[in-house]
Amino acid sequence: MYPENEIFREGLDELAEHYKEILTLLGEDPSREGLLKTPMRVAKAMQVLTRGYEMDAHQVLRDALFKEDYSQMVIVKDIDFFSLCEHHMLPFYGKVHVAYIPNGYITGLSKIARVVDIYSHRLQVQERMTLQIKECIEQTLHPLGVMVVVEARHMCMQMRGVEKQNSITTTSDFSGAFNQAKTRQEFMNLIHNNSKL
Repeated sequence: MYPENEIFREGLDELAEHYKEILTLLGEDPSREGLLKTPMRVAKAMQVLTRGYEMDAHQVLRDALFKEDYSQMVIVKDIDFFSLCEHHMLPFYGKVHVAYIPNGYITGLSKIARVVDIYSHRLQVQERMTLQIKECIEQTLHPLGVMVVVEARHMCMQMRGVEKQNSITTTSDFSGAFNQAKTRQEFMNLIHNNSKL
């Protein structure tokens, strides 16, 4: 049995068995003391890291939709995220910055961060995650415009392959009012303003 406050998806025990086999294939002895609980720990960790498959990001926004006449830029910046690269299943992590211009409706600010969590807790590529966040906000709120910028470090570039420790990958996607260079520049200036609250 697992603790009542931890809810894991179907297939957890089978997943743990596969990790036990992986340990053997790597040349380890899964029966040694330090590794006895490792297959289940990894299985649980992987279910947590991919819990976004079980969540509906559009519904999260719809649950906190409010009619409001505000029509200036709303920005939620420096949203921390962690995800797994689908090519090597190694982490990539960083910050997401989101802006939208309401068109009669706003959503709870924490819901924007929740949308980021949902899409980042899947096997991902940064480019697709950027697009998914933008499209979710666009399709649910129908704003005058949306822009998403993601800045991330990729462990698959740092730990293996080219082994470049200080590289940062930046992706962006935008629509509506953000097709205007002036509006995009305003957003970029605001997210790179390092003022502390």
